[in-house]
Amino acid sequence: MSSILLLNGPNLNLLGTREPEIYGATTLLQLESQCRDWGRVLGLMVDCQQSNHEGELVDAIQQAGTKYHGVIINAGALTHTSVALLDAVRAVGLPVIETHLTNVQSRESFRRRSYIAQAALGVISGFGADSYRLALEAMARHLSDRRGADGS
Repeated sequence: MSSILLLNGPNLNLLGTREPEIYGATTLLQLESQCRDWGRVLGLMVDCQQSNHEGELVDAIQQAGTKYHGVIINAGALTHTSVALLDAVRAVGLPVIETHLTNVQSRESFRRRSYIAQAALGVISGFGADSYRLALEAMARHLSDRRGADGS
């Protein structure tokens, strides 16, 4: 079973109460539980972490290099500002998928730039909690394809 780090950034701990008209009514705990369930179906062990601090997210990505097969990240607002997260993603060499609950391309112009996307396999956004499910499905497929290509 492949292990995945699901990393959520600033303010995502407020899901369910923070602007539910934008982010929905699902709480972070509910979303994490759904992701673990979806992961099990896909043959993935999903470990969930959240932090409001950029350095803690960088540390988590760096540590992921020795513990996980891939990372799914919603870095929140740090997506649009953090070269440090981009550098961490590049440094660990793990497959990374960026995800967002909302369609960031349809929001404020500053949200349309992602540093992380420059090093990610892909970006999935705009489908609410299903963005995470789709990211898990994409990661499972990527890891399976990679195992097949390696002959393992």
